[in-house]
Parts: sequence; structure tokens; C-alpha cells
Amino acid sequence: MRKLSAVLWVPVLLVGCGGGEAPEDAGAAGTAASASQAAVRTPEAPAAAADAVPEFPAIPTIVVPDIVGVTPAQRALEASLQEVLDPVEGISVAPARCGTGGTLVNDAGITSVDANGNLLRNGEGGLFNLKADGSGTANFDGGLISVNADGSGTINASGQDGDDALIDVQSNGGGTYNGPAGLISLDGKGAGTWNSDKSGLIDNRGDGSGTWNGPRGLVTINADGSGTWNSPDGLVQNRGDGTGTVGTPPREVRMPPLPKVPPAGRFPPLQKFAPPGAPCGYLITLNDRILFDFDKSDIRPDAARVLDTLAAALGTVTPKEMEVRGHTDAKGEDAYNQALSERRATAVLAALRARGAAQAAGAKGYGETQPVAPNTVNGQDNPGGRQLNRRVEIFLRT
Repeated sequence: MRKLSAVLWVPVLLVGCGGGEAPEDAGAAGTAASASQAAVRTPEAPAAAADAVPEFPAIPTIVVPDIVGVTPAQRALEASLQEVLDPVEGISVAPARCGTGGTLVNDAGITSVDANGNLLRNGEGGLFNLKADGSGTANFDGGLISVNADGSGTINASGQDGDDALIDVQSNGGGTYNGPAGLISLDGKGAGTWNSDKSGLIDNRGDGSGTWNGPRGLVTINADGSGTWNSPDGLVQNRGDGTGTVGTPPREVRMPPLPKVPPAGRFPPLQKFAPPGAPCGYLITLNDRILFDFDKSDIRPDAARVLDTLAAALGTVTPKEMEVRGHTDAKGEDAYNQALSERRATAVLAALRARGAAQAAGAKGYGETQPVAPNTVNGQDNPGGRQLNRRVEIFLRT
């Protein structure tokens, strides 16, 4: 699950209230324990020693580990649809190229988009079948994902790092998780179970009662405040009426009723796909090295031929709108990069207007916010990626 674990994990605490990272820690949080100790520790030392009550553990919260959503598959789809920028010329034009029946064709695979916005993509990045409502399936390197329009779906994350997981999410928040954390089942109404090697078996019935058979023994809490615990001191029984017994033979003690077990939570709905849909125009990309010196916004004289050709080409199209967009890499301060990108976009627009083109266009700088390649890889500088990010784009909406 290399790609899955790298991008879209969402931590989810499935509980009505309370929480904790490990069930072993939950016993210390039991309010019944502190209340019962307060009830039996009196100034009368002999009686207090005799009436001491063990801390009754709270039943742990059912916590679903970080689960993967649709985001990795979405990004894999988008990456597979991108045109490969020419690393030599530094210029690319990405128009819609269609075959028979309206099929969009590119070098890395075939993409079909029908009139309703449904998309079928089969390429090196995987097989994607998406509907306009965001539902669909993705079979890619990170696993198999199926998402319905109501947020339900399944994730079969078959990775290679020991973190495989099978997740089934229902539209009402119920579902199951079967992975490294164990087997978790939720009904979406407050009940659920968690069975793991580390924590044992937790059963939350959703009505204020539940059981925990784990490292601290068998704990049972009933909705009426009564319960039992097979503790190291023997059997602890809470009658729920302010009294109870400890040990064998049973020793009568005072103890307050046990608090109810809070209901388990729900699985969050799965994020839906965002079908790219039909092309909306053209994107002309000019790498900064063919226009500017490093860290400068004055267009070099030797870029005149490129701008002459570009201006002539723009004169042959009639887009609904046009925007010149400046971009930088991530080196330097955000504010500086933003200002540099704005100056470069403005300079290119002025050069095009001087050649009789782009009279109605606008210019906008995006700084380092919209990279097309990583600026770093595994914490190391990525000069090739930064070079791709330093660019000026001309977006023509058609």
C-alpha cells in the first residue's frame, strides 16, 4: 500500500465521547473508579482499608485506525492524464485530441468521456471507471477502490508493507475494517466490536452496556450501572445501587453505579471521485528558462522568437477567456515567490499585447502553490522538479 499510505490517510475516533490511543490506558479514565475510591476512603483507617475497592476498568473506546480514502486513486488518475512536458524545449501545448466517437487519446492510454461526463480511463496508471456523480471504481497500484454516490464503498488496500486492509463502509456509517489493527465492526447506530491481538475483544452494545475481555480480565458493564470484573483481587460485582462485593468470599463494600458505555461512532463516508470531465480549453506551458534569467522577471531578448510565434498562434483562436499564469518553485519565501510569479505573468502578457495578441487577457501569479512536480523527493532537493514548476502558463478557456 505504498501509494495509499503516502497520501490520504484520515484519523477517525469512533466514539460518542472520550478517547485514548490504547485500550490498556482506558482503565485509568474510569470515572467509577475515582468515585468509588472517594466513597470508601474515610478518616476511619481500619474501616477504609477493609472497604477498599479496586479501580473498575472502563471499557475502551473502539478506535478505527487511519483509513485510506479515494484521494490516492484520484491523484493517480490525474497524474495519468497529464501531458508529459518536453524537458528539452520547455514548451508544451496540451489540446484535446479526439478520435472517433469523441474519445480523447494520449500517449499513455485511452480516455473516453461521454456526453454525461462519465469517464473511462485505461492507462499505465491503472483502470478507472468514474461516473459524473463521483461514484466509480479504481484499480491501481495502491489497490482496488469502489465508491458509491452515497459515500458507501469498499477499499481493498493490497500493499507490500504489511499494512493491507479490507474496509467496507455503508451509507449509514456502519461497516467493517479488517487490517493490522484487528477486526472492527460498527452498525452505524452506536454498537460495535473490536477484536485484536493487543486489546482483546471489545463489545459495545450501543445501549450503554458492553464487555471487554482483554489484558485486565473480563469486564462487563450493564446499562443500569451494574457490572462485574474478574480482577486480580477476585471477582468485583457492582449491583448498580451503590453497593457491591469484592473477592472470594464476597466482601460487601460501597460503590457507586458504573457509568454507561458511550456509543461507538461511525465510519465516515468515503470521499467521492471528481471526474475530470470534458476538456475546457488549451494550456500552453513555457518553462521559465526560455523566457527569464534565474530569479528575474525581465524577458530575455533571445525569447523574442518564441513570443512572436506564440502571439501569431494566439491570433488564430477565439477563446472565451484567456489568463497568463505565473508559477515558481518552492525555494525562498512565499511572499517573494508570489511577487515574482506576478511580475513574470505581467511581463509575458505585456509582451504578447505588444505583438497584438491577448488584448483581453488577464495576468495572475500563483507563486509556489500549484506545482506540477515535487520540489523535493524523500527530503532531498529535486532540481528537475523545481525546473518544471518554474513556468508561465497561458490558459485559453474554449
